[in-house]
Amino acid sequence: MPSSHGYVPPPYPYDRLDELKPLADRHDGGLVDLSIGTPVDPPTPAVLAALGGSDSERGYPPSIGTPELREAAARWCAERLGVQVNSAAEVAATIGSKEFVAGLPHWLRLRTPERDTVLFPEVSYPSYAMGAELAGCRAVPVPADEHWSIQLDAISDADAERALVLWVNTPGNPAGGLDDLAAAAQWGRERGVAVFSDECYAEFTWDGPPRTILAPTSAATIRGAQAGSEDGSGEDGTAPSGAVRAEVDGVVAVHSLSKRSNLAGVRVGFYAGDPELVHFLREVRKHAGFMVPGPAQAAAVAALADQNHVAAQRERYRNRLEHLARIVGRFGPEPALPRGGFYLWAAAPDGDAWEFTRTLLTEAGILVSPGEFYGPAAAERVRVAAVLTDDALDMVESRLS
Repeated sequence: MPSSHGYVPPPYPYDRLDELKPLADRHDGGLVDLSIGTPVDPPTPAVLAALGGSDSERGYPPSIGTPELREAAARWCAERLGVQVNSAAEVAATIGSKEFVAGLPHWLRLRTPERDTVLFPEVSYPSYAMGAELAGCRAVPVPADEHWSIQLDAISDADAERALVLWVNTPGNPAGGLDDLAAAAQWGRERGVAVFSDECYAEFTWDGPPRTILAPTSAATIRGAQAGSEDGSGEDGTAPSGAVRAEVDGVVAVHSLSKRSNLAGVRVGFYAGDPELVHFLREVRKHAGFMVPGPAQAAAVAALADQNHVAAQRERYRNRLEHLARIVGRFGPEPALPRGGFYLWAAAPDGDAWEFTRTLLTEAGILVSPGEFYGPAAAERVRVAAVLTDDALDMVESRLS
């Protein structure tokens, strides 16, 4: 948005909800904010102990991540995703994942200045488009199908030739769609386009095991057969054992502990994949001073080593999604449960998402996000985050009884 004073940032989407919040004041207990996916459940004691007892506060932490963090991330990829990555050459740390998503087009354009286009799902997290805008790139949304999965065949040859990066997001935010990641990887390799896969909700995949862009197609077939179930996973979403070498050419997976381990305030994650891309991003980010604090890296090591707390969190989110679907269904069509993630993607009665947002605030005291935050194609829906404690859920249900 140019002006006589240079670039003027657009309003931050969630700030636009502030003027509506007083509509919930009539309810005992006040507002229950389900507009942002902020975790509300506590981290594990082991993670908190590592955060407070690492003795790493005085020194500068390695920008690429400590060897312990990169090794923990690689072990998690093997045990949870079934792929082997080289922790020394193919893994690096991020300060959460949002800064990485928003900053990536800028870094990649330094690497490939002749390309200027960022491709991303048309219904998606706003930072993909904003990252393109901040880097002076073209932001080109890619249509989704009826299951909210990206349609690669809708990308024009002209946009593919100019593409700096293709973003995919599985499970998707806000709609919970699952992309064909093997097809996305192949699409990028055939055209020389880097494909980055935002997999921060992988632990909350409800339809099958966690998916990753790093899995060879043959390995995905093997893991499904090993699982011995129709959807390729157990009820707890456990990935089968038997890790295979990751197929990293031209692709990078991005992960965050914010959702998986309720550590959004600690800001730590990692990316893994193509060693040339990882090396370039490591070096650029090192010069720019991007460093995950040492205590946060120690906490991440502890969190990645424990899968039990994730299984418990999965159960919480699944129960909350089911309860919230019934609550939202009192005021419009009952939303289907997502294929992944912890958001409901609900159709607004008469297609007016802002009016539906006001209704839910007034009648139930819950704040949701109008779909237009996630792209013009989403304007007739709202996103409902299952980020409320069981006590808050009981309180909302009591308001409607």
